[in-house]
Amino acid sequence: MEENKKLATVEDTVEYCLFLIPDESRDPEKHKEILQMYIERIMTQFASMLVPYIWQNQPFNLKYKPAKGGVPAHMFGMTKFGDNIEDEWFIVYVIKQITKEFPELVARIEDNDGEFLLIEAADFLPKWLDPDNSANRVFFHNGELCIIPAPRKHGTVSWLPTTPPTIPQALNIISTHPEEILASESIRAAVNRRIKGYPEKIQASLHRAHCFLPAGIVAVLKQHPRLVAAAVQAFYLRDPIDLRACRVFKTFLPETRIMTLVTFTKCLYAQLVQQRFVPDRRSGYRLPAPSHPQYRAHELGMKLAHGFEILCSKCSPHFSDSKKSLVTTSPLWASFFESLKKNDYFKGLLEGSAQYQERLEMAKNYFQLSVNQSESSLAMIPGEEILTLLETTPFDIEELKKEEANLPPEDDDQWLDLSPDQLDQLLQEAAGKKESEPISKEKEEQNYDLTQVSESMKAFISKVSTHKGAELPREPSEAPITFDADSFLNYFDKILGPRPHESDSDDLDEEDFECLDSDDDLDLETQEPGEEASLKGTLDNLKSYMAQMDQELAHTSIGKSFTTWKQVEPLSQTTNNNSDEEDSGAGDSIMAAVDVDLNLVSNILESYSSQAGLAGPASNLLQSMGVQLPDNTDHRPTSKPTKD
Repeated sequence: MEENKKLATVEDTVEYCLFLIPDESRDPEKHKEILQMYIERIMTQFASMLVPYIWQNQPFNLKYKPAKGGVPAHMFGMTKFGDNIEDEWFIVYVIKQITKEFPELVARIEDNDGEFLLIEAADFLPKWLDPDNSANRVFFHNGELCIIPAPRKHGTVSWLPTTPPTIPQALNIISTHPEEILASESIRAAVNRRIKGYPEKIQASLHRAHCFLPAGIVAVLKQHPRLVAAAVQAFYLRDPIDLRACRVFKTFLPETRIMTLVTFTKCLYAQLVQQRFVPDRRSGYRLPAPSHPQYRAHELGMKLAHGFEILCSKCSPHFSDSKKSLVTTSPLWASFFESLKKNDYFKGLLEGSAQYQERLEMAKNYFQLSVNQSESSLAMIPGEEILTLLETTPFDIEELKKEEANLPPEDDDQWLDLSPDQLDQLLQEAAGKKESEPISKEKEEQNYDLTQVSESMKAFISKVSTHKGAELPREPSEAPITFDADSFLNYFDKILGPRPHESDSDDLDEEDFECLDSDDDLDLETQEPGEEASLKGTLDNLKSYMAQMDQELAHTSIGKSFTTWKQVEPLSQTTNNNSDEEDSGAGDSIMAAVDVDLNLVSNILESYSSQAGLAGPASNLLQSMGVQLPDNTDHRPTSKPTKD
């Protein structure tokens, strides 16, 4: 059955804004002129990195946006990154570098999920920061992540608004107090870890593969390699209407196919490879047997050719000629071209040479998509670009066939088939965990200490939970050390103050509870006489209630399901007096103390074993607390042994 990949959900989109500070009141037209100058400077300075980048859907772009609704005029961009999340994080890197190169600029960035930078650093955020009060607080300035804090008390810090700041307020705070609003080291490290490796990481995200393609597509990709993304998306999101154009090919005939090397992103390559597709018999595209050494190249070429044919079928072959000369007639092109020369974009290539012309065409395309946004209504769609290139770019099939004989080797695609260990390593790296030295399973099992399980569970249970959920214990190296003297003194004022009602538990807010690690922090000697008697009465009632429960449970068999201290005596004693203890100790075993740690560990291990290596509650809970259990190599039954 034909797979239908049409998506009904909203496409993943990232939006970014660049503001100029100090944002003093100035003539709107003059401000617009300044911002457009910054757009040109930014796009030319980062052209060498942005021009060759293959975007999943839309490229990085900037345009002028006038003031509206209290938001000052600024530079704005929006990119649909679709399935390739790396496009979003590359944009984060670019925005960070822009604010580093231009200290007078402040940037903010968010996507469909909102403040996704805070989501990435969720484990290290201060407790006061949540989605309800995070608006207009997160910015990039001077290449660093900044978070505008909220005052703990009304009026304690004059320059901090008690409510989420407006954009003008935020810009003023950033310009006057840049050091005070710098995000904590752990938050910045979490974000920097995600964008670590750029711009070198761009090359690592590419995959080069041999494809058996029509000569026209080979010529088009030589001029505009980024069009491979549009073709893959057209094939990946095809529907039956799109496939009508592929019953009989009109633009890219299969008879002209030659072998070539195509550069994909790993995301695009995976999308193309993982789909099974059988071409229409009338299309003329025939595939060799799967055992053929070049079967993968023929299959990739067939799928890619269908994508290009679908793109061309969506536009009229007689579209307006005004679009073809749009770039060179734009008033911004001349200054943009001169800026490229000043920034050594052409790398000293001889003007008019093949490589020079190739980079020039890429620059024109980049200018049209990313800089000249004011005329976007006249911008060409991918199908029109392809048809224009076929009309204006002559190519010789014989010359292309000569290149076919000297193709570079393609990249290995073993990364598509990750082993479980490799997948775990990738997940750990994504979570920011430090890599550990590999050890053998035997050594891991010998050195593993099961007390980690019980100690981690105790730490988890002792934490304070609220309506927002339970708080997982952090590693000592990650736990922030903070001390708020005002909250500390305020807490003791409430429990030691002159008015008894001030120490009532209902008057304690969430900040006060953060000061308490356990109930032991409440010293009975510091209580008022009436409160002390009330608390002691409550404890006595609770003990009486627990004693009654013990008496009721003593007449049931539930106690036999727990391991007691008496049952874990040394084997030397139990084996010598097995029969005697079995008779005489039957009645005492009910009241024997339960070994809580042993029962806890055995129950968790039993749950872990029943998962059979899959994800489950035991492994999820332990991993969230930093406890990694070794693989279960004991294939014996997990049920508890019974006495004959």
